[in-house]
Amino acid sequence: MPKSGKAVCIVSGGMDSVCYAAALGQRYDIYMITFAYGQRARREVTRSRRFSKILRAVDHRVVDIGFMRSLYGKSNALTDAGQELPRDFEQSLVVPIRNAVFITIASAWAMSIGAKKVAYGAHLGDIPSYPDCRPEFAHSLAEALNLAEADSISSGRREGIQITSPATEKLDKPALVRKGYDILGDKIFQTWSCYTDGVKSGAGYIHCGRCESCINRKVSFITARIEDKTRYAENSPRN
Repeated sequence: MPKSGKAVCIVSGGMDSVCYAAALGQRYDIYMITFAYGQRARREVTRSRRFSKILRAVDHRVVDIGFMRSLYGKSNALTDAGQELPRDFEQSLVVPIRNAVFITIASAWAMSIGAKKVAYGAHLGDIPSYPDCRPEFAHSLAEALNLAEADSISSGRREGIQITSPATEKLDKPALVRKGYDILGDKIFQTWSCYTDGVKSGAGYIHCGRCESCINRKVSFITARIEDKTRYAENSPRN
């Protein structure tokens, strides 16, 4: 089946972005982009490389913007290792305009290669807590970025971009997981959701099972009625 064009997919190596890239890969040639922004969970970058092969991405760029860690300082717990990672959502989990930074860079690449779609993994469950996961943010940023290249777009030199996500398609996390599992099968358990680099177990590392992201991962599999084969250091889905 012929593809409908190109899509630049922001993929962290986590479950949400991988599942959405897998779904888009059914319809588009995907170009994956991953950001090393000084996050504590560097293991997710390694997993993104694995999934670029699994999803047969046309290209995969890992972009090092690690300097952001010094700019973020103590503003959030995802880049500041001195802060405790909460089990439930707290404002400390919000990295200042992270998605705006990622999407802007991804859109520059999209416009350079003629891709019309820029995708990221925000789903309906993210909307109450993360403003940069809301559809109105995605639509507003797309409008601003297209305005920034309005002359090139009107002349036909560039393509205007659309920013898309599971949230803009009205998908919650369990629905996204089901969609991803239908495509990936057990490979979905190779994604990395933990906000840390995990807990040493044997020759490798497993999810901590305690942070908010690990807990959300567990609950999403339960809700989606999929047996969770992820290994966690702590198995209970809630406190």
